[in-house]
Amino acid sequence: MLRSKVKEMHTSQRQIFLNHVGQTSDFPMLLEIEKASGIYLTDIYGKKYVDLVSGVSVSNLGHSHPAVVEAVIQQAQNYMHLMVYGEYVQSPQTQFAKLLTSLLPDTLNSVYFVNSGSEATEGAMKLAKRYTGRTQMICMRNAYHGSTHGALSVCGNEDFKNSFRPLLPDIQIIDFNNLAHLQNITTKTACVIAECLQAEGGAILPQNDYLIKLKQRCVETGALLIIDEIQTGFGRSGSLFAFEQFGFVPDILLIAKAMGGGMPIGAFVADKKIMDVFKTNPILGHITTFGGHPVSAAAAYASLKYLVDNDVVKDVNRKGGLFRKNLENHPKILEIRGMGLFYAVELGSFDRVQQFIKNLIQNGAVTDWFLFHDTAFRIAPPLIITEDEITQTCEIITKSLDF
Repeated sequence: MLRSKVKEMHTSQRQIFLNHVGQTSDFPMLLEIEKASGIYLTDIYGKKYVDLVSGVSVSNLGHSHPAVVEAVIQQAQNYMHLMVYGEYVQSPQTQFAKLLTSLLPDTLNSVYFVNSGSEATEGAMKLAKRYTGRTQMICMRNAYHGSTHGALSVCGNEDFKNSFRPLLPDIQIIDFNNLAHLQNITTKTACVIAECLQAEGGAILPQNDYLIKLKQRCVETGALLIIDEIQTGFGRSGSLFAFEQFGFVPDILLIAKAMGGGMPIGAFVADKKIMDVFKTNPILGHITTFGGHPVSAAAAYASLKYLVDNDVVKDVNRKGGLFRKNLENHPKILEIRGMGLFYAVELGSFDRVQQFIKNLIQNGAVTDWFLFHDTAFRIAPPLIITEDEITQTCEIITKSLDF
């Protein structure tokens, strides 16, 4: 009787979802999750799934982390929205900005709060054009920085954006890891936007000191280097931010996703001398109503403080290594690429990935492919996953590869 009621409600909810919630594909997963805690999602029937996506690198501390939940409740009781961004001094924003900048290089000292990764990209692009007085922007092939119009303009995949043209002019795409293409960066270039690890390109790592040479070329030409750590930030890469592992400092840093511990928030970070150009010509050069929402900012502060106080990041590389050790010799796995707890597991074809994902869901775990690399699936669980949970998860993965 109870199960039939649940099924009836489930059917109704699913139909509402399909009829009235905007869709982005003809084949959504249609998992109906009732609760999420730690590394697990639980559906309306009580079935648990290991989350190998982490809400696309959002839930680095796991789902419903107590420290984050407590911060959300407390701040909601104090106040929520007060005024558009930048007008009132709000403690959640100032506390987070102080903590974050204390953990970053000296030149990344000013935080502009927004709502999402796409908005961080948009703001950073405007900032680079305003500061340099230039218009050309250079991006990387198979890079993804968001789906809004400006962010889409610096998307490195033509199939993904052709239907929405015309987009921003004066955009040039170069190949990641191609040193010869760095000569395309000139004194006409306002900014170059890149990732330390190409996430949606399939976890592609830099080679031959590429990022150091990219930064050197930007310095030579006066272009600003924007580094997108929207997916890799807050410990996912095995350091607090991935750029720390590659021997350079970006001019502008993009953050979001894991920043809010599950709450929506993003930011772009730069030197104050760069950020201050938004004050004039025109005044209010970049504005947002909900950017740095106090509840989200409180969640971000609690999440970052827990991450740092409990030294969560120190175990990330070891945990990632356990996944690699348990899986790399499987005959169906062609390659494992990535760093920290962000891996692309290469199966060689989209059909194999699709079959694997179906099997994985059946066996109690959830993953996805990459936007611009659909022949691999991702391993990006919450950073708090334990060794025993990694062992169990690898058993589920191995079982799901049996086809």
